[in-house]
Amino acid sequence: MIFLTTTGARTGKKHRVTLGALDIDGRLVVVASAMGSPKHPAWYHNLRHNPLVTVETEAETFEAEAVLPPDRDELFAAVVEREPGFADYQARTTRVLPVVELRRLDG
Repeated sequence: MIFLTTTGARTGKKHRVTLGALDIDGRLVVVASAMGSPKHPAWYHNLRHNPLVTVETEAETFEAEAVLPPDRDELFAAVVEREPGFADYQARTTRVLPVVELRRLDG
């Protein structure tokens, strides 16, 4: 579980959400599932407009860049392998659930 702070696309205000995150081969990954709803979650909309985010884990807080990786399908398969519920979320919607990699900025 992480806290992700994004900057509002319209307001410019900071928004903090709690998300499940997975470490996939050293890559911190979140899925914009919104539990299979037809629309992307607001946090995803925000980071598409401003990809610079703050990530808070149990151990640390750091700045990151939210990236849509080219290997989305492989990453999503790895996510589903670890957390099968994401396959159910994908089945509930016609949209492709975005997989977002949170790349640490300070190294």
